[in-house]
Parts: sequence; C-alpha cells; structure tokens
Amino acid sequence: MSWIKDNKFIVALGGGTLAGAILLIFAGSQGSSRYAQAKEKFAAAAADVASFERLPLYPTAANRDAKRKALDGYRQSVESLQTTFAPFRPKEITNISPQEFTTRVLAANTEVRKAFEDAEATVPEAFFVGFEGYKTSLAPAKTTGVLDYQLASIKHLMLELAKAKPAGLKNLHRPALPEEEGKEYTPSTTAAARTFPLEITFVGPEKSAREFLSSITQPENQFVVIRSLRITNEKKDPPRTADAKFDKPAAPAKAGAAADAFAGGFVLPGDDAAAPAAVPAEEAPKAADTGRILAQVLGNEQVQVFLRLDVLQFLPAKKLP
Repeated sequence: MSWIKDNKFIVALGGGTLAGAILLIFAGSQGSSRYAQAKEKFAAAAADVASFERLPLYPTAANRDAKRKALDGYRQSVESLQTTFAPFRPKEITNISPQEFTTRVLAANTEVRKAFEDAEATVPEAFFVGFEGYKTSLAPAKTTGVLDYQLASIKHLMLELAKAKPAGLKNLHRPALPEEEGKEYTPSTTAAARTFPLEITFVGPEKSAREFLSSITQPENQFVVIRSLRITNEKKDPPRTADAKFDKPAAPAKAGAAADAFAGGFVLPGDDAAAPAAVPAEEAPKAADTGRILAQVLGNEQVQVFLRLDVLQFLPAKKLP
C-alpha cells in the first residue's frame, strides 16, 4: 500500500490506460457489429439492383425513349378509335314528355307490326316493341331521353328483321334500365360506351336468319355487338322418303287435225297431196326431264334463332392524359 501511495501517478496512469483499453475493445466490437449489419444491407440492396437491371423495363435512357414511343403510338390509336366511333355517338340525349314518348312508342309499334304483316310474318299478341310495361302507364320523366334512344334502335332492328321475311317473331325481351327502377347510371372511368341489352327470338328460313345477321353488321348511326347466338333446326328427326317429291311429267299434247286419220277426209290412191303430213318423231311431246329425280329434301326446313345482343351508346370522347 505504501508503494501505491508513493507512486500515485504511475497507478493513475495505469488505471486510465486499462480503462481506455476496455472502452476501445467495447467500441471496436460495436463497430464491427454495425459494419456487419451495413454490409448485409448493402449486399441485399445490390442484389435487388441487379435483379432490377435484368428487367426489360429498367429505367435506362433507351427504355425510357422506347416506352415514350409506345405510349405515343397507343395514344394515337385510341384517339383514332374515338374518331371512328364518332358517327355512332349521339350528339345529345334530351328528355321529352312522357306523353310524347308514349306517342312515339305507339307509332313505332304500328309501323313494325305493319312491316311484319306485309312480310306475312307473325308477332306475339302482347308485342309492344319491347316497352310492354308502358302500355297502360307513362314512363318516368327523367328516363324518356334514354328510352327514346333505345326505342329508335329497337325499331330499326325490327324493321330489318321484317325485311328479312321470317316466319314469325317469337319474343323480344328488353331488360329494364337502372333509371326505370329509380337508380342512377354511373359509367366507370374507363367506360367508352353504354350497353343496352336485347334478346330476340324468331323463326324462319335459313335465308331470313342470314339476311338479318348481315344487316346487323352494317349499322346506320348505331353499333350493335352480338354477345351470343343459338340456331336450332325445327326438324329434330332426319328426312324421310315421304319428304321427297318426284318431278311431274309434262302433260301430253292434244292430237291435232294432222294427227287425225280422218281429219282430211278420204284420200284416193295416187292423191298424195291431200294426205296429212306426218309428225316427225323428234317433234312429239316429251315428258319433262330436268335431270333431277328427287326434289331437294334438306335445307327447306325452318330454323329458330335466339340472339342476345347489345346496342351501344358511345359516351363522349375522353381527353387523354
């Protein structure tokens, strides 16, 4: 103890040195741990960057220019498409009075029924151009504009169907619009058109189905999309021999005066001038020969067509960002 008292400076210096060494060891261990953590994070970030660089759209200058060019091309195609659909986009849909709408429905129904009658085609007794619910009631005042737009489309389709001369219209179903149920139609931000669905069922020859479908693909101020189509043959059984019809021979020509042996009176021997002229064999009447023994058996039957389609109302053109 006397030595420590006699050498206080040396003891203090040694103690301080020992304490400093301990602090340095502790700090070094902490720094090594932080370094290991930083190295691990750097390695993970470097791996992420490497994976990003392998992506096709890594933000390099070349990829940026290519993407900008692709977006410009897409913008032009969208603008061109909006311009193409401009003729089918109604300028303005305004509401009319419920009484005026009822008058237009009655006029359209009369015109369509007359067209089917002229085509010798039948329509259901309850047919009212898809607006059967308004036979005895008025349409809501806030819906007459969009209903009138739909009425024009249905009238056009029914007149085209009558022009195709089907055997008859079986059904026309028009689902109610949200506005008719007191709701509001709100298009989505990406919607380009509003759809008005219709279901049409008719019966007729194959030609009527073909002509009606062809008229749908050539619209006038409207655009129709066929969603589904089902065509069935009314004849479920295969043709029978009784369905075949044979050619009928032509009626034989009546015997004329020249063919009657006594038509020219008695002829004396040597008086050939008075003898009736003989009818050449090749000029004798023949039975009709069309080269066809059996009439056509297949293809004359009726077909039933069920058609689900959408009439599109193109919304105002959108301004691209």
